[in-house]
Amino acid sequence: MPLPSRRIAPFAVLGMAVMLQGCLAKAAADVVTAPVRVASKAVDLATTSQSERDEKRGREIRKGEEQLGKLERRYKEEYDNCIEGSRSACKDARATYAEMQELSRTLPLPPRSNPER
Repeated sequence: MPLPSRRIAPFAVLGMAVMLQGCLAKAAADVVTAPVRVASKAVDLATTSQSERDEKRGREIRKGEEQLGKLERRYKEEYDNCIEGSRSACKDARATYAEMQELSRTLPLPPRSNPER
């Protein structure tokens, strides 16, 4: 014998109300915590961590060392041409050497190796 639909309806409404409580609670929690999440994201974007600063400095140092290597190769070629008698190469070599000196001031000193005692 089938149950009349009037008897099932209250149970269906009750079941739906129980299931919706979780959804409503989740929505309310999301609304309440949204300003906190937005503020923390803004702080994260506005601040730079120590590791991010270290990574940036490392990239700057590598870029400077790469540039210094290019200048050293150019200087060697200009110096060799200068030794062979080219006055313009001597002038270029002096300018390149000055550029190398200026760039090397911005780079940290390489670590010193400790001689064995």
